[in-house]
Amino acid sequence: MADKVFDNNQVSIAGEIATDFTFSHEVFGEGFYMLDVIVSRLSNASDIIPVMVSERLIDVKKDYKGKLVEVIGQFRSYNRHEENKNKLVLSVFARDIRIVDEISENFKPNYIFLDGYVCKPPVYRKTPLGREIADVLLAVNRPYGKSDYIPCICWGRNARYAETFSVGGHVQLWGRIQSREYQKKINENEFEKRIAYEVSVSKLEYLDES
Repeated sequence: MADKVFDNNQVSIAGEIATDFTFSHEVFGEGFYMLDVIVSRLSNASDIIPVMVSERLIDVKKDYKGKLVEVIGQFRSYNRHEENKNKLVLSVFARDIRIVDEISENFKPNYIFLDGYVCKPPVYRKTPLGREIADVLLAVNRPYGKSDYIPCICWGRNARYAETFSVGGHVQLWGRIQSREYQKKINENEFEKRIAYEVSVSKLEYLDES
């Protein structure tokens, strides 16, 4: 029955560990740590995906840099207060993590399924080259009244479809997690390189509950 709770937010990623574990926070004596995983795309590019893992799942004092890893979990968000405003921080919360010699043939190296609700009007736009894009912010419920807020990006026909979604609408979607670098303006002469994370949507369904 407990697994039913996780049906609405399912993630699997696999790739190369890029960093050491760094301490994130502690809950009831259980320490949680962060590490980055490099996940290859089919296009020879790669995404750097942050993973949060409990010290009870793996020896966080060990150096695993360069090792291959398979992770199953959820895509979670929390608000971090910085520069007088809240910043949405996203990471994969590991429920299972395994160091492997090679990635299993039947393991999906970058897969996500979300079942949630549209929490702000979708933003439809076109790139300078005419590519259609729609941004959708999805609220995915967690137990105990909490929710994760996941930015999702749709393309082409999916973008046109997503543009019609109403706030509060129930949506299921499938895709992959991607990282994207951008320049944050600090002042008139200074920019800082940052990384944003979002779900690149390959398939989505609007569930009519009327």
